[in-house]
This record gives sequence, structure tokens and C-alpha cells, in this order.
Amino acid sequence: MVHSAMTPAKRSSRSFSSWNNYLFVLPIVLFVLVFVLFPIVYNITLSFQDVNVYNFKKEHHFVGFENYVSTFKDPVFYTAFRNSIVFTVFSLVFQFGIGFALALFFNRRFPGRNLMRSLMLLAWMLPMVITASVFQWMLNGDYGVVNFILQSLGIIDQPYSWLSNQSTSLLSTIIANIWVGIPFNMIILLTGLQGMPEQLYEAAKLDGAGKLKQFRHITLPLMRPTILILIMLGIINTFKVFDIIFIMTAGGPVNSSNVLPIYSYQMSFTKFEFSQGASVSMIMFVILLLIAMVYLRMTNKEEAN
Repeated sequence: MVHSAMTPAKRSSRSFSSWNNYLFVLPIVLFVLVFVLFPIVYNITLSFQDVNVYNFKKEHHFVGFENYVSTFKDPVFYTAFRNSIVFTVFSLVFQFGIGFALALFFNRRFPGRNLMRSLMLLAWMLPMVITASVFQWMLNGDYGVVNFILQSLGIIDQPYSWLSNQSTSLLSTIIANIWVGIPFNMIILLTGLQGMPEQLYEAAKLDGAGKLKQFRHITLPLMRPTILILIMLGIINTFKVFDIIFIMTAGGPVNSSNVLPIYSYQMSFTKFEFSQGASVSMIMFVILLLIAMVYLRMTNKEEAN
């Protein structure tokens, strides 16, 4: 029997190779530590302290849940929270509904399909600042193209201030956000539809199933994982939308389009109550974390079944 022993040179080479593997993941670990974990930990710490513009460079005192109590006592918080829910729900419903309809349409073969699909992606590819600025111009009460079209068609008699009116300011931002999100929903759903096995639909046709039954009993069940992922990503991305609302209305007028990200910004960088702004951010973080946990639980149940 021959016993083989690892030489010191081989051990050294293997050890170097092991450390070399760690070096490859070091950049991403540093990135997560600096740009993800550190801001979260710092924000948590800040939310339990009394930090504002007057004592920013002084010693910060621990105040417990005082910032959270002040936040929950502020009526503007509840206005922003309600607007966030409305903004998220309406945006998701129309983004998903229109996106699914377009995905079903583009899943068919017809001339110019690829060109039209590429043009649809322009809305998603444009920077949010440009999109918000375009919608701000279109909905302007004095020279907006929307008022011009509606007046030309005789729908309205005089120009309407869409962004400066309390009843339509939030609706205007929702419409802009829907326009941005439709292409993303379409592409994700279209990818799922194109991965469907054709044999199932052929078998359903032989059994006499129509288009509606095929959609209900084949398409929807097989698309369920894709739909869950899309809705989860949509809730997270929409709930924390800041730029499009900030550029179009800045949360106004009279907080009619104010949402939690804008409210947190106002507390931190308008009123300079940094700790209270951090507490609002943490409330948003907890809400999204709970939603993510619900999604993971649903996913685990599906995998188990």
C-alpha cells in the first residue's frame, strides 16, 4: 500500500489558491459593507438619537423611540402614508394590467413586432429626471400639450392646472409612473410567456379548450412565479419612488401628492430634523421588509407544493 503525503509546496499552493478565491469576492463584500450595511446601521442609530442642524457637530444623545412617537403624532405622516399606498396600488394595477395585455399581444408573430417592442422600451430606458420633466411640461396649466389637446377636442373650456390642483396632483404623478413601468412589466411577462411549452396549448386545443380557458388553466398557473416576482419588485420599487414625484410636484400642493420618501426628505433636508427623517426611512424599511418576508413565505409554500 502506497501512502501519499502532501508536500509543503502543494500545501502552500493550495492555501494560496484558497486565499485567491476570497480576493475575488472581496470587492463585492466591501461594496455591500460600505454602501448597504453601513447606511442601514447608521440610519438605525440616527433614528434613536436627537440630531438636527443645531447639534449636528455636537455630542448626540440617545432618545429612544421619541423620534418615532413624534412621527406618528404628525398628521402629515398619515397623509404621506395614505398617498404612498394609493400611489403604489394604482401604479401596480395599471402597470401590470397594461403590461400583461401588451405581453400577450407581442407574444404573437406579426411583421414589425421586434421594432414595436424596442420602441416600447424607450419609456423605461429614459432617465427618470427626463420623464418627470416631460410630464411636467405636458401637464403644465399654462402651456401644456394636454390642455391644448383637451381644449381642441372640446372636452374642457379653459386650461386646467393638473399639477397645482389638490385633486389631480397625485393622479398626475401616478399616470407618469404608470407610463414608466409598463415596458418593464411587459418585458418580464413576455419572457415568461415565451418560455411556455407549446405542447400544452396544442393538447388543450385538441380537447376543445378555447382561448379563455387556455389562459385561465394554462397561462395563469404557469405564469404564477413570474407574476409573484414582478409584483414583489413592483411594490418595492413603487413604494420608494422619489424622483418623479419630487420633480413634478415636490409633494404639493398642501401635501396632496406627498409620499413617505418625500416626507422623509422634507424632515431631513428642509426642516433639518435628521433623526426624525431617519425614523421615517426606518418605518419604510420595516414595511418593505415585512412585504419581502410575506413573499418569501409564499415562495417557500409554492416550492413545497
